[in-house]
Amino acid sequence: MSEAVRYESRGDIGVITLDRPDNRNSMTPELLDAFTIACAAARADHAARVVVITGTGSCFSSGADFKSVLQREGDTRARTPDEKSYAMYEPFLGVLDLEVPVIAACNGHTVGGGFGLALVCDLRIGAAKAKYGANFAKLGLHPGLAISYLLPRIVGAQRAAEMLFTARLVDGEEAARLGILLEAVADDQVLPRAMALARTIADNAPTALRLTKRTFYRGLGWDVRAGARAESTPQAITLATADAQEGIAALLEKRAPKFTGR
Repeated sequence: MSEAVRYESRGDIGVITLDRPDNRNSMTPELLDAFTIACAAARADHAARVVVITGTGSCFSSGADFKSVLQREGDTRARTPDEKSYAMYEPFLGVLDLEVPVIAACNGHTVGGGFGLALVCDLRIGAAKAKYGANFAKLGLHPGLAISYLLPRIVGAQRAAEMLFTARLVDGEEAARLGILLEAVADDQVLPRAMALARTIADNAPTALRLTKRTFYRGLGWDVRAGARAESTPQAITLATADAQEGIAALLEKRAPKFTGR
């Protein structure tokens, strides 16, 4: 079986591909471990001036695999619940360590933790007919992966509040209007358009690009990891509730949840 995530160098453009389409590129331990390795390969590729992250199949990533683990245990010591929640997202947060511009080529549905992965990238091209958003509240859960930190900074406070509070998913056309996507294109044009954008960026001076990216986020005052850590405690609290059990069961059983506030 091929790697769950692979890194490929295409000259001065690096490509990270999530490759578990049968499982919607969800956040299984296998995929998260492989993503960590692929990110390390991208960081070590000194020829890369841009990195593109994409997926295979109908999903960029559907986020958590609710038939698998929802928190990550420690290898050397027991983790507290909030640490286990943060550790679940840490591999995707590795994108923040890439000094070059990163483009998300959202080939399909981009939901939950997959939506968070797209948001930590610098630019996003997506499929017009795919769904995007953070449906955590519908599952009885608090968001993770700094989504509640990033989304209002990208679309504005009121739009972010509406999306997070209603747990509504938007299609690619609306995502582009909101500024979540730079462009919404046909499914088969997502990766070609992202690669064309990467080519335009890579033709610029690499040192200037790296320093511009660093200054850009410093000027915005973004601290995405702090945002993710702030989410880890409330997410751990909600994971322990009966509402979360009901929300996840309803998702798996394809029915509407019945929340009780417990």
